[in-house]
Amino acid sequence: MRSSVYIFKMLKTDKVLQVKTRQGRALRLVREHYLREDVPCNSQLCLAGCRQTGSSTTPADVTHYLIPDCRVTGEFLEILELPEFTGIVFMQTVLHYVLHEKGRRFHRRLRTKVRDGRNHCAVFANEFCRYAYTPRQPGESHGDWLVRVVYDSAVWYYNHLAGQKAIVFLTQDENAIAKYGSETIGVHVMNIHQYLEVFWPTLTQAHDIYESLAASLADTTDNKKGGCKEYTEYLPSDVLAAGIKSGLYIEGMLRVNKYHAQNEAFVARGSGSKGINLDSDILIAGMKNRNRAVHGDQVAVELLPRSQWIGKINSLSSTGDPAEVSDVDQSNAKPTGRIVGVLQRHWRDYVASFPEEQESQGSRAGKVLVIPWDYRIPKIRISTRQAEALREDRIVVRLDSWETDSQYPNGHFVRSLGPTGSLETEIAAILVENSISVGAFSEGQVKELPSNSEETPWTMSEEEISQRRDLRQTHLVFSIDPKGCEDVDDTLSIRELKNGKVLELGVHIADVSYFVKPNSLTDLEAKQRSTTVYLADRRYDMLPTILSADLCSLIGGVDRYAMSVMWQLDPQTYEVRKVWYGRTVIRSSHKMFYEAAQALHDGKDVRHDIPELAGMNEDEVEKRLGELRWCIDKLMDIARSLKARRVVGGAVQLEGVEVKVELNEEQEIEDLIPKQTMEIHETIAESMIFANHWVAKKIAEAFPNCSLLRHHPLPRQDQFQDLVDSAKARGFTIDTSSNKALADSLDKCVDPKDPVYNKILRSLATKAMSNALYFSTGSLPRDQFFHYGLALDRYTHFTSPIRRYADIIVHRLLMAAITDDHGDGLSLLSNNALEELCGHINNRHRASQHAQQDSQALFQALFFKDKDPTTDECCTVDAVVHSLRANGFLIFIPRYGIKGAVSLKDKEGRVCDLSEDGKPTWTAGSVTRTAYAITATTATSQSTFSLFDHVTVRISVQSSRSHAQSLHFELISTRPHLASQLMEQGHGLRTDIVQEVTSISGEQHETPPGDMYETTDVLGSSIGQLRQEYGQTESHKSLYCLLQEFAEMGLQESEPG
Repeated sequence: MRSSVYIFKMLKTDKVLQVKTRQGRALRLVREHYLREDVPCNSQLCLAGCRQTGSSTTPADVTHYLIPDCRVTGEFLEILELPEFTGIVFMQTVLHYVLHEKGRRFHRRLRTKVRDGRNHCAVFANEFCRYAYTPRQPGESHGDWLVRVVYDSAVWYYNHLAGQKAIVFLTQDENAIAKYGSETIGVHVMNIHQYLEVFWPTLTQAHDIYESLAASLADTTDNKKGGCKEYTEYLPSDVLAAGIKSGLYIEGMLRVNKYHAQNEAFVARGSGSKGINLDSDILIAGMKNRNRAVHGDQVAVELLPRSQWIGKINSLSSTGDPAEVSDVDQSNAKPTGRIVGVLQRHWRDYVASFPEEQESQGSRAGKVLVIPWDYRIPKIRISTRQAEALREDRIVVRLDSWETDSQYPNGHFVRSLGPTGSLETEIAAILVENSISVGAFSEGQVKELPSNSEETPWTMSEEEISQRRDLRQTHLVFSIDPKGCEDVDDTLSIRELKNGKVLELGVHIADVSYFVKPNSLTDLEAKQRSTTVYLADRRYDMLPTILSADLCSLIGGVDRYAMSVMWQLDPQTYEVRKVWYGRTVIRSSHKMFYEAAQALHDGKDVRHDIPELAGMNEDEVEKRLGELRWCIDKLMDIARSLKARRVVGGAVQLEGVEVKVELNEEQEIEDLIPKQTMEIHETIAESMIFANHWVAKKIAEAFPNCSLLRHHPLPRQDQFQDLVDSAKARGFTIDTSSNKALADSLDKCVDPKDPVYNKILRSLATKAMSNALYFSTGSLPRDQFFHYGLALDRYTHFTSPIRRYADIIVHRLLMAAITDDHGDGLSLLSNNALEELCGHINNRHRASQHAQQDSQALFQALFFKDKDPTTDECCTVDAVVHSLRANGFLIFIPRYGIKGAVSLKDKEGRVCDLSEDGKPTWTAGSVTRTAYAITATTATSQSTFSLFDHVTVRISVQSSRSHAQSLHFELISTRPHLASQLMEQGHGLRTDIVQEVTSISGEQHETPPGDMYETTDVLGSSIGQLRQEYGQTESHKSLYCLLQEFAEMGLQESEPG
């Protein structure tokens, strides 16, 4: 029975729901349901004057509006997500169905499609619209009602717009197509396959996805008919929720060990039941206990009894091979559990390859197993008719389901990336694996930006200049950049005031927020990308070139808009007396390279290295060089003081290094050379830290609950165990109680005979560090705002808005703070919205870093690919033992900054025999390990390797059809290789990890790193890591020239090693 009562323009009704309890009993629920007459349609064609809600509306310039029903949206959203599909109206009924039947992640994908203004999609709240909503009729199935209510809403929508735009209603229900197909003129009813054939006959990608999804859905239906169960069913969601709340189950993200993917995974630690406090992550041993969860899934874990707890695998392994029981450290058992439920799937696009020999699965034709590029992902069963045609390609697949009676998950083919081994294919694979989309900027984005050409030059407006502080005539502004850099986003100034009684230091940053307006197409695209992605041979910009390399680039001799922070400092102590923030107009007088600035400080003649000096007479040149020398000397002195204060406060100093790719005259890769750092690098980095810190203080004070800051949390003490043990091997003690204690301890761990020792310890310390993350100030308590590594109470990113979207948000916050505009004109975000954005930016930043590392590994393999390991001198190198395993040890190679593994025992149980130096053989023997050494014993020899011993290894490339190429390290001598050169080299290097393989031209143009350093591979002095956080982006030329050179060399057709 239904009752109705009118309240103003709303109709109150009762909505009856039939649900089942956990015991299976039917339960009738009655909910109040209100219907209104003023529900907005969110269409640009509306003639009724509906108010718009949300940021997106359906456009007037499409041929038709598309309205999918619940089933089409749930099963074929992947097709609807393609950018070609615009003008889609999603009914509220569909959103509810997706949320309850498909989960929050799927629902978030649908909301993302709608919220992105470039898609011109909208949501219509049909269940609240009095004339669009139709209740379920007695005897009507729930599935039939879902189709009918969406169809009736589509008809109302068509009539509401007075028939101005045709409606295409998509459903997979053949009965509905027959029933409604000719019912309403202007509302066309068809299934997704018919729609693609009629409206998108040439959109190959959509047709391929449809065929794969349809085949996968059919397979899933077949699998549900029964079979022997490989895994246990997940517990019901309400049971999991209650168990997590009570402490019986532990919630966390699954992380699979890529080196033992079949046997070992971990879930972040939490609090267990029955008073069990966990001091480490939970170990998930074996695929059965993993219970169909995939790397990255949010899972619920049940702890096993203590008697079943085991230790971590402590042996080296050929990736994917099962580990022997003897390789498990039983003396150090860790909390062990099994997965009882998956709370949230984090499935993504996966790169995969077909095996050399076809592995057919099941009775259905075209069903094959493919091997993912990522070792942590199990083989995936897909259905495709293109298996033979794609056998030599890398392909993209998506997971659809994993049933309890299936050893492998089911998925479907999405697209091909190209032939395996092609440089472009391998780069594309890296991008896909890290979920990075790097399509060209759209025509709409380019049109909304100003142009700057000879025909239509861009000029500043007098009105805008009048609202800014003009520094063009009063300040000597200059930039210090890498050679070839075109996108300059930071400049500096320093001058004396009041006859030298006050120093004024200025940091001037490109005013990107002036050009990128909130919610513009450019802003939406920049938000989606969040960061410029730097690979070894190229970059993918966050902003269009007109901004990144032109109008926002603070190039020399050109007027530019800037955001400035200027401090008045005490000339003796450099204490801050006064600080000013604001928008400025600047003209950079000189664009110097790092080498020239350092040489100028060292008293060398650099007049030929500063282009702006050309054409000046000798007196003018000497005068200008004197001014610049004073500026650089003073900046260096200030930077030393600023850094000293942070170090005293406990800053854990970080450093990084770049590796140049040297090319010969034929543009072939000739060598990998670690670059040397200079004091001028530290000077620039320290100035950027100073600006970021003061801006953070300003915005956090103005907006204490919705400011974007950067938090570097305290490290977990259990993560320092490797560092502590390694220091003990040489008799040193590491204090990890605070950042200052850690820094002081590391400074003392110095072996004058082996400079590499301290670098390895710093590497281990960095490995224990947590990653710094963006956050909204309303989401953390104030005592958690700190940055552990920099020893600062407030910190943010302000100095690189050309390549980081977080900096653009900070610029908007700063403008609101200094103009007393609390968001009305600057579209500032609420705490919840900002925290959600911070999560997205953190994910994109992490993906960019992983892509850089994968790109680095690719080019390392490319460098060694064509070299003969037995004859080429660069393949035989010195290595340092830095960690021990049950059957080998881990090494660090100072020559290239590479880490790797050396096995002393192979899969057949044979042991490496080095009785004949330089010619290792594999024979019967044994391997024994103590706390600080490992010994390989055979019938003819016994070799002992202690921590930090130097040995000689040979580097070769290990090819793989399905995975990335990797380096293989073979032990050939127990003695150091070229010890004298090692000491000389070790003295010059300031790091132990290669952070980036950067392309350079034949003239050895240097380029700075991207965002590699904050994630930390090395602790040491601060340059590289700080350069990453605060420095300029890489140059356009040097980032792309290597790729073009590879094309000339024909490397696209060769398989990278």
